[in-house]
Amino acid sequence: QVQLVESGGGLVQAGGSLRLSCAASGRTATAWFRQAPGKEREFVTAISWSGGSKYYADSVKGRFTMSRDNAKNTVYLQMNSLKPEDTAVYYCAVPNHSDYVGSSSSRYDYWGQGTQVTVSS
Repeated sequence: QVQLVESGGGLVQAGGSLRLSCAASGRTATAWFRQAPGKEREFVTAISWSGGSKYYADSVKGRFTMSRDNAKNTVYLQMNSLKPEDTAVYYCAVPNHSDYVGSSSSRYDYWGQGTQVTVSS
């Protein structure tokens, strides 16, 4: 059973930075999704277990960076140049196939409880 625990959310002003963490056990790719109020959950980024493959949504390219420390069983999402439209609950997710590094939420079987990120203008 995969357990995912996110942390690091909070309130930040536009242009600021936050780093999210997700404790994720197992040799598997991992992803971040987000869901804003009244909107569908959307893909943010994913990373392979080795860290050699990464995939970003166009909306966050150049601003967000995903990384991992397998010795600590932790993945990170460094978010820079935050915008009010980045406000959402951010979820860590693990796919049903350990090598999947992609954006389809239906391919992810395990989800964390989410952490709130609020960006004020």
